[in-house]
Amino acid sequence: MTVKIAIIGLGQIGASIGLALANHKDQVTTLGYDASTEVTRKAQKIGAVENVGHSLSATVKGADVVVLALPLDQVQETLKSIAQDVPEQGLVIDTAPAKQAVAAWAKELLPPGRHYVGLTPALNPLVLDETGSGIEAARADLFQHGLMAVTAPHGTSGEAYKLASSFVTLLGARAYFADLAEVDGIMATVHTLPTLAAAALTETVIGQPGWADIRKLAGRPFVFAMRTLDSEKSVALVETARQNRVNIVRVLDDYIATLKSLRDEIDGEEKKSLRARLDRILKGRNQWRRARADGDWQSIESLEQEIPTFSDLWLQQLGLGKLLRLRKKKTEED
Repeated sequence: MTVKIAIIGLGQIGASIGLALANHKDQVTTLGYDASTEVTRKAQKIGAVENVGHSLSATVKGADVVVLALPLDQVQETLKSIAQDVPEQGLVIDTAPAKQAVAAWAKELLPPGRHYVGLTPALNPLVLDETGSGIEAARADLFQHGLMAVTAPHGTSGEAYKLASSFVTLLGARAYFADLAEVDGIMATVHTLPTLAAAALTETVIGQPGWADIRKLAGRPFVFAMRTLDSEKSVALVETARQNRVNIVRVLDDYIATLKSLRDEIDGEEKKSLRARLDRILKGRNQWRRARADGDWQSIESLEQEIPTFSDLWLQQLGLGKLLRLRKKKTEED
């Protein structure tokens, strides 16, 4: 038996999940849906999904696992739309950057007997310098040699965790188990802060009185600094900041304090301390890039060594095996 996986949202993340799963057709079958019919058709054409659904309801019905690879501003409404179509014992997974909010929506909207686990991917170190977005940037190895934070509300069964961890393994990544609040704090720091910083820099520069002349000489440093905005939409960024407000405000305060300290050193012409500071910053950055490329992090919590195939886990852990055996027995008796 293969596990049916519905992927909703076929941008870079969703299509890359599908491409990675395509290497495991002995264990899974995939069905995809995107609000853009053009994107949906392209996803099927490149092999990111085997079949496509013509509506959210049709996509989710009969799916054992539902993956929401959507911007945060679309997750709540999508959960409302699909809640009654998620089958009993179904597992809902999301990849959005505010886990506590999504977990609360899942608890409110999903009927009893459905499971929610959140995933937060750290991409293959080989693609960190790539700048594409959308389905055009999808690739089967997007998650290879990376970690995925696996998070779920308190009380989630160990079986659901194991199933999600096995799913992560199919994508070529390693599971990193973390608390919902912990992941929200991390994402505020390394996902949302850089984007808001790019937005603030852009507003500062474009708002300069001399922008009409400045724009003619703006080059690589300015372009590179704005790059995190390439794949962002304002509505999604606003929702992310709103749903993770406490963490966002905290890291913005830290960032503002650092900028003020840097400004004071420059204004005070503290050449020696400024040079030492920048050397320390560059050293820290280079050490992180090397460690990120190696991916050999210590104390990685992973169940990879103990996990059977994804389809076996689905049968064994979420009760589907028992259900199928009962159905088979009933059929034989008839």
